[in-house]
Amino acid sequence: MTARSSCNPRQRTTPEHDRSVTTRGRPYDAVVPATDRRLARQPRAVAFFDIDGTLVPGISSAIHLAGFLGHLDAVTEAEAAWDAGLVEARYVEEVDARGWAGTTEAQIAKWLTDLPLVDGIGDVLAWCVAHAVVPALATLAWQPVGAYLCNSFGFAEASGPVLEVQEGSYTGVLLQSCDEIAKRDFATRFAKDCGLSLSRCAAIGDSRSDLPLFAEVGLAVAFNADEQARAIAHVEIAGPDLRAVLPALENWLEQLTQT
Repeated sequence: MTARSSCNPRQRTTPEHDRSVTTRGRPYDAVVPATDRRLARQPRAVAFFDIDGTLVPGISSAIHLAGFLGHLDAVTEAEAAWDAGLVEARYVEEVDARGWAGTTEAQIAKWLTDLPLVDGIGDVLAWCVAHAVVPALATLAWQPVGAYLCNSFGFAEASGPVLEVQEGSYTGVLLQSCDEIAKRDFATRFAKDCGLSLSRCAAIGDSRSDLPLFAEVGLAVAFNADEQARAIAHVEIAGPDLRAVLPALENWLEQLTQT
């Protein structure tokens, strides 16, 4: 089951069994200056950011964690098959999930503090808040990864697959899969909760998992992207700093304001 998303997570009520699909960060209105709380209720747009290959450069968050978990070769092989279009997301998730068995939530949280990230994430999110653009994570990365980035930077919410946890430890059982279609559907629901269509949303991504979302948003930014993503993106940007996407976001938002 897919959880309902909300543009203002603090106002949402979610049944316990629905909490397995999206991860909430700090409420959007908690980081909007008190002098302009109106922006939290009336967002102008949503910006969806991918994690693996976009915010995490060079490798995926799964491969980063697999290096600690001890099944790096298996995950690397599975992700290569995914990149080549030979397998579906669930196959990669199930291969990876088995390696999490017996690992505690605290261990994963500690390893995530070493997750490599592009520069400028905080500044880009500050720009979003200042311009009433809600930042969210549309991703296939595991739920703990999305949670870490939501809590670290203030993304409103994250999609992603979910692993079973019992008494603070992962069992290795996949509870909820998340493929590129689920990622797009998460973005659609999140935008709707904000009172917006995907045409008033931007997506920043790099690869196969971004293609369905790129096809529907008003602005698709291929950031350090592969050929597939570049082919359908509106803008191509390369570099180690996420702030490089700001001119494209600024121009797009200005055009939205004029319509």
